[in-house]
Amino acid sequence: MKQPVNVSIDGSLQNESGKGKRPGTGSGSAVHRPKPPGRTKHLLTLVIILLLLWASARQTDASFSELFEGLPNMLDLLREMFPPRWTYFDNIIQGMLETIRMALIGTTIGAIIAIPVSIICAGNLMPSRWIYYPARFVLNLIRTVPDLLLAALFVAVFGLGPIPGILALAVFSVGLIAKLTYETLETIDQGPLEAMTAVGMNRIQLIVYGVVPQLAAQFTSYVLYAFEINVRAAAILGLVGAGGIGLYYEATLGFLEYDKTSVIILFTLVIVLIIDYVSTKLREKLL
Repeated sequence: MKQPVNVSIDGSLQNESGKGKRPGTGSGSAVHRPKPPGRTKHLLTLVIILLLLWASARQTDASFSELFEGLPNMLDLLREMFPPRWTYFDNIIQGMLETIRMALIGTTIGAIIAIPVSIICAGNLMPSRWIYYPARFVLNLIRTVPDLLLAALFVAVFGLGPIPGILALAVFSVGLIAKLTYETLETIDQGPLEAMTAVGMNRIQLIVYGVVPQLAAQFTSYVLYAFEINVRAAAILGLVGAGGIGLYYEATLGFLEYDKTSVIILFTLVIVLIIDYVSTKLREKLL
């Protein structure tokens, strides 16, 4: 007849008489716990990090002396920026609205294009690796090019104005949204897709009825995230002639009117904070 076994507060097993032993202390149940890293490992890691920082600073000719020498100039610049010239605010409202419109249109175009691109890149939906590997390579290539360089290239093709900025933001959005989406696609539940395949649905029906319901919330969240980034990016695309509030940055900085520049910076900061707050709340509701 087996004796009842009790578990005490400290986790040991005891029989009815109160005698027992801790789990894992027997001869046949040895527990191998990883040893904590030693002091030598921490010291070696610190030395490697310091060596990397020293080598990077030496190769880039960066030094603390230059930083301290530039501090007075930085203080002079801040004194010229404050107080901001608030009368300039009325002049930049249209530029800011154009920036938001550029980000909205560019993100929308990019999101639409990203849908088929992400499906092509997803290994579980695209059976041939000869298709999704080259597609992923192109996607990586798109993300490698900075949006400011893209805007400069489109300005050379289409001329000055918001169109090059919109195209640059659209290309950037494709790279970002498609990357996040196809990685999510590869983690969706395969059960509904297998059931639909068993009843004879074709690939398009699988995507519409099996993939879209599982991905809609995440995809919307990625689009909102891309819109946040695009608003920030669109604010500086005007530096290369791609429209938006960046044109005002270029004009005020070119004429050394830093009090006007500070108005643009503060206005941009407020808009970005508002969009970031609204987008975050929407994504919390979706996920």
